[in-house]
Amino acid sequence: MKGEASPAVDAPMLETEGVSIMGDLMVITKARLTLLVLITTFVGFCLASPETLNGRLLFHTLLGTVLVAASAAILNQAIEIQVDRLMERTRARPLPAGRWKPDVAIALGCLLGAAGLAYLAVTTNWTATALAATTLGIYLAVYTPMKRRRSFCVTVGAVSGAIPPVIGWTAAGESATAAGAWILFGVLFLWQMPHFLAIAWMYRDEYAQAGFHMLNPRDTDGSGTAWKSLICAVALAGVTLAPFALGWVGPVYVAIALLINGLLLYYAVRFVTDRSRASARRLFFSSIIYLPVILGLMVFVRF
Repeated sequence: MKGEASPAVDAPMLETEGVSIMGDLMVITKARLTLLVLITTFVGFCLASPETLNGRLLFHTLLGTVLVAASAAILNQAIEIQVDRLMERTRARPLPAGRWKPDVAIALGCLLGAAGLAYLAVTTNWTATALAATTLGIYLAVYTPMKRRRSFCVTVGAVSGAIPPVIGWTAAGESATAAGAWILFGVLFLWQMPHFLAIAWMYRDEYAQAGFHMLNPRDTDGSGTAWKSLICAVALAGVTLAPFALGWVGPVYVAIALLINGLLLYYAVRFVTDRSRASARRLFFSSIIYLPVILGLMVFVRF
């Protein structure tokens, strides 16, 4: 590709000092992000299922979804090779470092995406398949190019990231317009805002150097970013309490949900009052603790 800092090797992967093939595969598929997609899809499926889970259908749903998620990760990195070379945190990835050929990555990404969608269509239903295709399309065709144009990309990316639990919900046979689907979408959408805004603030200099518009350029002191994080954290607390208002859960759920929401809100307020990197990092880590607790709680009280 034009402007590459170093040529890709003839093989798609190369063993180098400190780098393993498995390690590169985990990076190129964004294993942690893909795992998050898998977990949220699983939660959506569980919450939409009757008392006994359909294990076979759950397996098909997770397999198809993980293939699509891996496809999105690979193709995103193939699109962003040049800018990934400009950031310290991404320049060692397989593509910008030259350990993978771009055409190999593109071919693999397209293959996994097509296979995942076809698998979902055959083994689940068309609604789940359409939602998987939608999140793939938003992530690659809207979010990825928008990152270099407008800070609204964070909101668009949150929409894409909030769809996987609805994929699981609909794959289990429930309607995408049901209240439960919207609650799950709302939880994931709102959670992503403080989570990724904290990341954007921590790495704002690197993002700016690479030409990414992850933050409003007029928000030089981070006050707008911090307030947006807090507002979304408050809204998130409201959405997570909606199941109680609908009579789906009891006081145990409410007590734990209030506790974990209080933790996130505390660090969101701290970020408003102290917009340092350390404060943003604390908000980021509190959001990491928050999501598995609240989702695990939903599944626990459901069964």
